[in-house]
Amino acid sequence: MSRLDELIKELCPDGVEYKTLGEVATINRGVRVTRDMLQIDGKIPVYQNALTPLGYFDKSNRKAFTTFVISAGAAGQVGFSDVDFWAADDCYTFDNLNGLNGKYLYYFLQTKQSYIDSRVRKGSIPRISRDNFEKLSVPVPPLPVQEEIVRILDSFTSLTAELINELAAEIEARKKQYEYYRDKLLSFERKM
Repeated sequence: MSRLDELIKELCPDGVEYKTLGEVATINRGVRVTRDMLQIDGKIPVYQNALTPLGYFDKSNRKAFTTFVISAGAAGQVGFSDVDFWAADDCYTFDNLNGLNGKYLYYFLQTKQSYIDSRVRKGSIPRISRDNFEKLSVPVPPLPVQEEIVRILDSFTSLTAELINELAAEIEARKKQYEYYRDKLLSFERKM
């Protein structure tokens, strides 16, 4: 029996309670910053309308280990920051978590990506409303169960990243090998 199975058997033998996300988190909209306020490099990333930082700022408005969702532009993309960051106005954050681990929420929202994508209003600028998250039903097992789930998924994430790096190196080596043999096989001496 795995550690997770043991925790579930011990801490929630009768099943897991579900609550709406609005019951267990405060969903906040970020605060606007303009491009001229941002730096190219820095410690505090600014998330605006994509999971790639728009730039860097000299202060943060959200703490590390916070889950967020882009609300416009790349609307519906789910992110997680393990450093303090600035949530700009096209970014919803899930704060004041009551009985929820922030990373557990991140992984859970990833399982709901199809639902989230289906709620994005398409237009010149795709958008998603906060209401779609407030009503979302979330399983809320005891924190030790959530922490074990996060540990397992973090391990898989790390392993996947390592494999991707190894595969990229292998692909690069095969590409060089191919180029070497291509050039060698297609190099002929000219007839005189």
